[in-house]
Parts: sequence; C-alpha cells; structure tokens
Amino acid sequence: MSEVTLTIDDKEVKAKEGMTVLEAAQEAGFDIPTLCHHDKLAPYGGCRLCTVEVNDGRRTRLVTSCVYQVKDGITVKTESEKVVRIRKLLLELLWARAPGVQALRDYGIKYGIDRTKFDIGPTCCILCGQCVRYCAEVKKKNALGFVGRGIRRQVMFFPEIAVEECAKCGGECFSICPTGVLPSNYALTQLPGFTFPTRFLG
Repeated sequence: MSEVTLTIDDKEVKAKEGMTVLEAAQEAGFDIPTLCHHDKLAPYGGCRLCTVEVNDGRRTRLVTSCVYQVKDGITVKTESEKVVRIRKLLLELLWARAPGVQALRDYGIKYGIDRTKFDIGPTCCILCGQCVRYCAEVKKKNALGFVGRGIRRQVMFFPEIAVEECAKCGGECFSICPTGVLPSNYALTQLPGFTFPTRFLG
C-alpha cells in the first residue's frame, strides 16, 4: 500500500493510503477528540467532535476526520479557531443530552465548557451509534437501532429480536458506550425471559 504525505499542525506526517485523517493523526501522536469512533467499527462521523480544518491546495473546509481519507499534500489544522468554535458548540449540545458524563467533562475542561445553553431533555444517550453499529457490524444481529428524527431521535431495542439475541450476547454493546450509562430506553429488563448482566446495572 502506497504512502501519502500530509501536514498536521505544521508537522509533516506519513500515512498509508486509505487511512482516515483521524487515524493518521492518532498514529502521529495528535489528540483529536471523538466519542463515536471505535477500532472495531466502521467510521461513522456521528458525534462530529473530530472535526478538523483541511486545505487541499484549492480550498479550506471543515471535515469530519474519522471519515475523511488522507490525501497527498493536504494540510490539516486540528485546533484552528473555526474548529474550536464548532467543538464547543457540539460539546454544549452533547452536554445537554448527557449531563455529568465523564468523557464530556474531560473535554469540557479542555475547551472551557462547564454548562450548556441548550434546553434538551437529558437522555444519557449522545446518539453516537456505537451500540447500534456493534450489534449490526460485529454481532450481526440488529437487535437495536435508531428511531425517530431530530430531537426525538433515540436508540431502542427491537423486542422481538432482543429478547432472544441479547440474552445470548450478555450486553456486549454496553461495554463500548462512551457515556458509561444505561439509559432508561435500554430497559431490557422489561423483556420477558431476559436477565441482564448485573455488571451493567450499576
């Protein structure tokens, strides 16, 4: 596989063709925040926290680094003024959905966010989709998925599949949840015949 050369925050970086900017940056030691990226899962671009500024020689634009592939000669800024501004906005939105989540608090310290101006009913779910994608991509069961649109969008289990498959799985999807919280809409304990592993119940 051929190599490409790009510049990340004024540092020349070599990366394998086909890698994403996020992968190349992480391999080179750059810390780009992300909550929806996982090595076992296909790139998704759900949380958008990994947004960076890319210049390809013709124009500069904001891209989601976990899905944007490296290209020879591009210049990447991981903490430009535009990038920081959009990250702060995204963090506030996520904070409103999942207040108190440690991962958000950690990023909040970095970017000076300790409250949100958005009035969104907290669900403890940031819609990163990791549980949905893990069930679909790794387990091949599709026992849960997204339902609804906009502010009503949420993750729900599909009882007819979950009551059979989740008992066998033992809740592996929860172990990769970046919030570390078991939201109420994941109430598998309500499904007849299912005993949820106690390690995920508190």
